[in-house]
Amino acid sequence: MSSQREPNPVNPAQSGFSRVSVGQFAERFRGEVIPLSNTFGYFCASVPMTEEVLKEYLEEPVAALPPAIAAMLPRISILLVPYLERSNERGRVRANRKRTVLEKVGDFVVAERPADGQQSWASQVSFENETVLVFALNEQDVAEYHYRFYRRLAALVAENWSTEAAGRFKATIRDELTASVHGEVDDESWQAKQSLLRRQTNVKRDSPLFSDYVRQSFIDTLTLYLHGICCDIDVETGPRQLPSRYLRKRLALLKTLYPPAAGYSVFPEDAEKSEDKRRKSEELP
Repeated sequence: MSSQREPNPVNPAQSGFSRVSVGQFAERFRGEVIPLSNTFGYFCASVPMTEEVLKEYLEEPVAALPPAIAAMLPRISILLVPYLERSNERGRVRANRKRTVLEKVGDFVVAERPADGQQSWASQVSFENETVLVFALNEQDVAEYHYRFYRRLAALVAENWSTEAAGRFKATIRDELTASVHGEVDDESWQAKQSLLRRQTNVKRDSPLFSDYVRQSFIDTLTLYLHGICCDIDVETGPRQLPSRYLRKRLALLKTLYPPAAGYSVFPEDAEKSEDKRRKSEELP
């Protein structure tokens, strides 16, 4: 990884960008991105980029990615900004010859804290050969940032996962539905599951509802998988939580599909085995 450092962040207000759309901000600063790896680069317009900040927010989460995941991702630029503000506008209507299109208005990069209810934490914009991920760092701790970072990456993987991975994960979900397993990993997959159960009698039948649930479930599970490899996290228990033995089965499948990089572990026993191997190697003459 590059040893370059950005001594001071760019203040959006001082650069004439006191409130600018994420797309415009990304376009403006794409050329100033500092490489982290062959896939990742970053640009900081928020906190001072000290050694500690660079390590916690960028180097460690990137280094923890399984090689198979890193190989699937497009070129990614990470922009760190003070705040993100949700747009009040719903969008605008653009007509073409065949249909009317509602264009989504994206988030805005801002220098000052947005009003209550208007604050956003992560945004994304895509160019032809690059995906730009934008994260607001002010008032967001590193654990929240890691979660949102991995969730964005998991969604990108879900757009390009292999036929084998899709088939095996779909089979796992069908097994859970057959067993009437309650719960899910996170809120979006929970809501997608409830929608499927309410609106489709044969819940294992291929349909848009089923496909949406499988996709949301994969994203939520992969987010947990990636976050857990990087950091020591606890899975929150609750009435909506997927039972631990089913969650472990999903994580074991992802471990098979996307093995962790050398030196990283998925389950506690993996770390113990790795430590035992290290000790034995040190004991050899």
